Amino acid sequence: MKVLHLIGGGDSGGAKTHVLNLLRELNHSIDAKLVCFRRGEFSEDAERMGIPIDVIESGNPVVGLRELKKLIGSGKIDIIHCHGARGNLMGNLIKKHLHAPVITTVHSDYRLDYLGRPVARLSYGTTNMLALRRVNYYIGVSDPMTDILIERDFPAERIYTIYNGIDFKTPITTVPREEYLRSLGVDCQAGDVVAGIAARLNPVKDYPTLLKAMKLAIEKNPHLRLVAAGDGEDLEALQNLAKSLGIADRVCFAGWVKDMNSFYNAIDINLLTSLSETFPYALTEGARMHRATIASRVGGVPVLIDDGKNGLIFTPGDEHQLAEHLVTLANDEALRNEMGELLYQKASTEFSIDRMVEHQLEIYRSVLEREERKRNRQGKRDGVIICGAYGHGNAGDDAILKSIIQSVQKLDRHVPITVLAKNTLSIKKRYRVDSIYTLNVPKMLLAMRKSTLYINGGGTLIQNATSHRSLWYYLFTLRAAKLLGNKVDMYGCGIGPVTGKRDIRMVKKVLERSADIITLREQDSMKELESFGVQKPEVLLSSDPALALERCSPADTEIYLKNHGLTPGKKYLCFMLRTWYGFAEKAEDFAKCAQYAYDLYDLTPVFLSLNVYHDTTAAMQVIEHLDCPYHILDDSTEPEMLISALSYMDVVVSMRLHGLILSSLSGVPLVGVSYDPKIGSFLRYLGYGTCLDLKEVTAEKLIADLDRAVAQIPDRETLRQHAERLLAVEKRNSEAVRKLLKQD
Repeated sequence: MKVLHLIGGGDSGGAKTHVLNLLRELNHSIDAKLVCFRRGEFSEDAERMGIPIDVIESGNPVVGLRELKKLIGSGKIDIIHCHGARGNLMGNLIKKHLHAPVITTVHSDYRLDYLGRPVARLSYGTTNMLALRRVNYYIGVSDPMTDILIERDFPAERIYTIYNGIDFKTPITTVPREEYLRSLGVDCQAGDVVAGIAARLNPVKDYPTLLKAMKLAIEKNPHLRLVAAGDGEDLEALQNLAKSLGIADRVCFAGWVKDMNSFYNAIDINLLTSLSETFPYALTEGARMHRATIASRVGGVPVLIDDGKNGLIFTPGDEHQLAEHLVTLANDEALRNEMGELLYQKASTEFSIDRMVEHQLEIYRSVLEREERKRNRQGKRDGVIICGAYGHGNAGDDAILKSIIQSVQKLDRHVPITVLAKNTLSIKKRYRVDSIYTLNVPKMLLAMRKSTLYINGGGTLIQNATSHRSLWYYLFTLRAAKLLGNKVDMYGCGIGPVTGKRDIRMVKKVLERSADIITLREQDSMKELESFGVQKPEVLLSSDPALALERCSPADTEIYLKNHGLTPGKKYLCFMLRTWYGFAEKAEDFAKCAQYAYDLYDLTPVFLSLNVYHDTTAAMQVIEHLDCPYHILDDSTEPEMLISALSYMDVVVSMRLHGLILSSLSGVPLVGVSYDPKIGSFLRYLGYGTCLDLKEVTAEKLIADLDRAVAQIPDRETLRQHAERLLAVEKRNSEAVRKLLKQD
C-alpha cells in the first residue's frame, strides 16, 4: 500500500506530533511518503526522524501542483492523505491525476483555526472549507470532532474517528525538576505545587479563565505556581492580566518549550483549559509522566479522563470550578499521585502510538475495500434502507435500530445504510450512517430507487391503536419500496392490534404484495397475522432484535452507577414508567409499592427513563408521594449500558416493553404493567413475570406482584435461561436479511 501525505509544513503542537509520529510508525508497515509545502522546523524534524519527505517551496498552488505531479511521476498512489488547509487544497487538485481517494484528518475545529486572525481566516479558512467539501473520506481526531463534522452536514457514513497516541515504550530522560524550573526562571521553594500548561497563547486555549482561577486558588493555597509553555499573539495581554490580578510573581510564561518531557516531569498538575479541542497530546504526554490532570470538558477529553477517578474535569470558561479543582489537588499529594497513576494506566493501554497506527491502517484498508466495492457495483443498485419509529428519543427503539445496523454490517460491513427517522442528526451522530427525515417523501423515494433492501425494522409498526396515520405511513413505505425494486423484510416486528375492516384489508393487501420475509417477535403477532389471512410472505417466529445486543464491562457499568449515586452490591427496585392515559391517577399506588419495597425488603427505588422526554415526568409524579431515598437515571445512555445497569437491579417494574426485554437478559424478576397488549405478549412468550393492566393497578395488586417477584430473586439464573431461549431464535432476523441480500 502506498499513501501520499500532504501538509502545509507550518504546523505545530498536536497536529505536528500526530503526523510525524504516525508517519514514522506507518513506514514500518506501508510505504507512506510525506510532501510539505514549506521548509522549516516541521520538515527538519521529519528528516531527523527518518521520514521519507519532499518539500515543495511554492506559495502558488498552480506551481505547487505542477511540481507535485513531477515529483510523483508515473508512480501509483493508493491513497492521498491530507492534513490542514494547504494539504486539503493540493489533495483535491491532484486526485484526478492520481485516480486515488482523498482522506483528510481534521485535527481541530477548522472554524477556530484562525481565531483572532481575520485575514488568514478569510483566505486560508475559506479555501479550506471549500476544499473539505470535496474530499472523499474524513478522519475526526476524537468522536466529538466527528460529531462536529456531522453537525455541519459532512456525510456521516464517510467519516472515521481516531484518537491521538504517543510512545509509551521508549525510555524517557529528563532534566532534574529543580534544575529545569530554574532554567525557565522559576524559583521553586519547598512545598510549592507547580501547575503547568502546554498550549499556544491564543484565544482558543482560554488562558484568561486559567489566570482568574489561579488567583482564586492561590488565595486558598499560596504555594501554587503556574508555568505556561507556549508562545503566541496573546502573550503581552496575558502578562498584563496576570499583573492586574496580582499573581505575576506566581506565573511564568516560559515561551516555546522543546524539552516537553522535562516540562511534564517538573510540574505537579497538568492543565488544559481550552474552549475547543479534538484529543490533545498535552493530556497523553502528561499522562506518560504520571501527572494528575485537570482539563476542560471539550472534545475527546472525557474519553481519557474519568472525572473524579483519574483526573478532574471542569466546564469550559468556569474559573470557579477550575479553582476548586486546583485547590483540591494542590492540597492532597496522595490524590495527585493516585490520579496520575490511574491516568497513566488508561492512557498507556488505550492511547498508545501502536494503537493509533493499528487504527490508521484499519481505516486505510476500509477505504480501499469501499473503493473496490464501488467499482464492482458500478451501475448497480446498492444499499439498505431501515424504517421504524426512530429518532424519537426512545431507548427501546434505539436498541432495535442498533441491533439491526450491527446485523446488516456483519453481513456486509461496507453496505450503504440509510435510516428513515424523525431526528436525522441524532441518528447520524449515533450510528455513523445516512438518515432521511421520515416525512421527506421525495428524498425517501429517490433513495429507494437506488437501494436493494428495505427493512421495516422492529417494534409494533403495523397497528392502529395509537394512530391510523401511522399505520398508513408504514404500509405506504412497504408498498413504495417493493414497487421501486427493493426486496422487503419486516424485521423482528410486532403486529397489531389492527381494528376496522378497511384497515385489516389494507394490511393484508400490502403485506401480501410487498413483503418477502416477515420475522415476528412473539407468538401473539403470529396469531394476529394469521387472522388477517396473510399467507404469501415467508413468516418466521423470532424474537426482539434488542436481545442480541452485548452488555458493557462490569468496570464501566460500576463507574456509570457510581456516577449516578448507586452502589453496586446494594439492593434496588427499578421502575420504568411512562406517561399514559390514567397514569397520573395511579402514581400514588406506584409510590406505595416503592415505599413498601424499601421498608420491608430494603429495596431502594430507581426510576429509569427509556424516553427522557416523557418517562421522567411520570417518575416525578410518583416521587412526590415517596418518603424514602430514590435515584433517577435519565441521561439517554447507550442500550448496552442499560442492559448492564439493569443486571444490578433486584426487581424490575416496567410499563416499557424494552425495559422488560433488556432486564430479562439478566434474569431479573419482572412485573409488567400493561397499557398495550405487547407487554403481556412478550411476558407470555418469555415464560416468566406477572402482568397487570394499568387500568386495574392498585397498591395492593402491585405489592402482591412485587412479593412474587422478590420470591424469584434466588432463581435468577433459571429465569435468565428463558431469555437465552429467545436469543437463540432471534438469529432468524439476521438470517432473513442474509437470504434477501444474497438474492441481490
